[in-house]
Amino acid sequence: MVRGDTMVRVENVHRSYGSGAAAVHALRGVSFDVPRGELVALKGRSGSGKTTLLNLVGGLDEPDEGRITVDGLDLSGLGENGLLELRRDRVGFVFQSFGLIPILTAAENVGVPLRLRRTEPGEREERVELLLSLVGLADHAEQRPGELSGGQQQRVAIARALANNPSLLIADEPTGQLDAETGHAVMELLRAVVRSEQVTALVATHDATLLDLADRVLELRDGEIVEH
Repeated sequence: MVRGDTMVRVENVHRSYGSGAAAVHALRGVSFDVPRGELVALKGRSGSGKTTLLNLVGGLDEPDEGRITVDGLDLSGLGENGLLELRRDRVGFVFQSFGLIPILTAAENVGVPLRLRRTEPGEREERVELLLSLVGLADHAEQRPGELSGGQQQRVAIARALANNPSLLIADEPTGQLDAETGHAVMELLRAVVRSEQVTALVATHDATLLDLADRVLELRDGEIVEH
């Protein structure tokens, strides 16, 4: 069991793709902790293993070797149903591509995770309204993704990731498709969300702005962690 002030613990994690001489060793004995309530930035060159690591921590993939614990749960012992519950109830995901459903309004997109949990309509609508206000989009609830700017779409994606009150927010290059000014605003929003929602965040980024806003920066270099 992880001690109470640690949200994520990664211990000697290895992950490779392929076999033999053609094998790609994405992660080589990675170990680190993420304390509860911190925003930790993960930096590294393209291909350094950032996305692989985030997928492992979020239960989307399994390591070849090593142990990952999230919110007190050892992921290796959960099984497929347990991992589904982890991703549904404890982990929120934000991706570079936004991942919104085009035919749904902003409010409906945010409400999708709540529908999957069969949350009562009144409670769902209240939570959606609160989250859209949190990300500054209360006046855009009825607009569809195609009617929103890139920055607004990413704000909707962040609101959706927070719908089920996750303990951990995982964001993979959340400003990758945004201009510098919009990216800065999104990073400041993530910083504010960590504080207001009391969530822990692990964010992979090339964005120097986020590195400045993070509580701690970890760098992946040749599949190994270098702490700054």
